[in-house]
Amino acid sequence: MNRKLHIKKGDMVYVNAGNDRGKTGKVLEVDTESNRAIVERINMVSKHTKPNAKQPQGGIIKQEAGVHISNLQVVDPVKGGPTRIGRRLNDKEKLVRYAKKSGEEIK
Repeated sequence: MNRKLHIKKGDMVYVNAGNDRGKTGKVLEVDTESNRAIVERINMVSKHTKPNAKQPQGGIIKQEAGVHISNLQVVDPVKGGPTRIGRRLNDKEKLVRYAKKSGEEIK
């Protein structure tokens, strides 16, 4: 089921809950099926890998794991803190996202 979500790839987000609470990062990927997002340097996990062409030694690598989108809030482009998101028509009659805290349009 494809739904409109309040975050998109490329957004700066604030983490509300979990071990990384209070941190901010850029969204690298959004999975609409499981309602999860991968955020830069958030929810780092250790993954054991076999030797392959990319990693000839194999071993343990650190990588980001998904965070449920209910635990993320978009960062306000003007005020800088977490904000809720609204949708409205802009002057060109196009539906855009805006920050409820400052009223600023989110690119």
